[in-house]
Amino acid sequence: MPKSMTSRERVNAAMQRRDHDRIPRNDGPWPETYERWKQEGMQNDEAFERVLRRDFSGLCWTWPVPFPGRHEVLEETDETQLVRGSMGKIERSWKDKSGTPEHVDFDCDSRDKWEIVYKPALLATDPHVSPTDAGKALGAARALEHWTHYSGIESFEAMRQLVGDVVLMTAMADDPEWVRDMSSTYTDLILRDFDALMEADVAPDGVWVFGDIGYRNGPFFSPRMYDELILPDHRRIGDWAHARGLKYIYHTDGDVRSLIPGLLNAGADCIQPMEAKAGMDVRELAPMYGDRLTFFGNIDMTVACTNDKALVEEEVCSKLEAGMANKGYIYHSDHSVPPGVSWETYQFIIELLDRHGVYV
Repeated sequence: MPKSMTSRERVNAAMQRRDHDRIPRNDGPWPETYERWKQEGMQNDEAFERVLRRDFSGLCWTWPVPFPGRHEVLEETDETQLVRGSMGKIERSWKDKSGTPEHVDFDCDSRDKWEIVYKPALLATDPHVSPTDAGKALGAARALEHWTHYSGIESFEAMRQLVGDVVLMTAMADDPEWVRDMSSTYTDLILRDFDALMEADVAPDGVWVFGDIGYRNGPFFSPRMYDELILPDHRRIGDWAHARGLKYIYHTDGDVRSLIPGLLNAGADCIQPMEAKAGMDVRELAPMYGDRLTFFGNIDMTVACTNDKALVEEEVCSKLEAGMANKGYIYHSDHSVPPGVSWETYQFIIELLDRHGVYV
């Protein structure tokens, strides 16, 4: 078995599919999940971290918005708020529980509105990251010897949140130059934020960008549209990272199997979280792409929610075996850990990682 490694060494080795001691780990329970677990005997949030033994630390989050700080409450009930926010859209959210907000209205609904109002507003904003805060986070992460990353939204997700799915998908077909302009503008701002941190000597080990380019039944667009409209800006992020010796993790929900060649062409070193209920399966994908791509996640939380140890063991062990075959696998739920998963079940998942997620 390889000698014990630091988290930083371990993740770098998994990203390069080199020998390492055990699979790296990361995960994200819902707030309601923490509450359930505390009722079931987990003493505090730190107890979860001791069980998981996380290998990752984020240094920043960037999401360029045209109207920073805007939060206009338009309507309020005991359970929900209707808010016009920093993106200019109106959405209804739960006040006291997690959940996807209801998108009620998108003000940026035309190319003219983009060019006259929203693009100038975005370009007038200051960087959306704090070098001081990121530097403090880096110091704390280095003390733990964690693998560190910049995080943020990428251009497709930003466009979805700005103009909405209907306008965006229509524009991809009818007005591709507008889509290219929005995507390029957002990517310029994201890289400006990353540059601000690098100039302050807050250097990470990688970048981890978030953008949902798929849903349960497939991608939101064809591979050809991806290659023509989105890939160039995804590649700009990959090129930026690789020019600085950093790794590039791409997060997307949904079934994006047909887009994996494009993501590889964009320079992605790793994809996450590999949503199992959308058909993503490391057992299928590792034999196809495991020599070029690291897989991060894919443990099906619908199986974990059964709290049936036999089913959970089959799910975890079969995916560990497939993902570890090329030494390029990182543990994570296939999105996040919902409150249907008991504390006993989650501890059992980690026990399985301890037993079967070690390279010998």
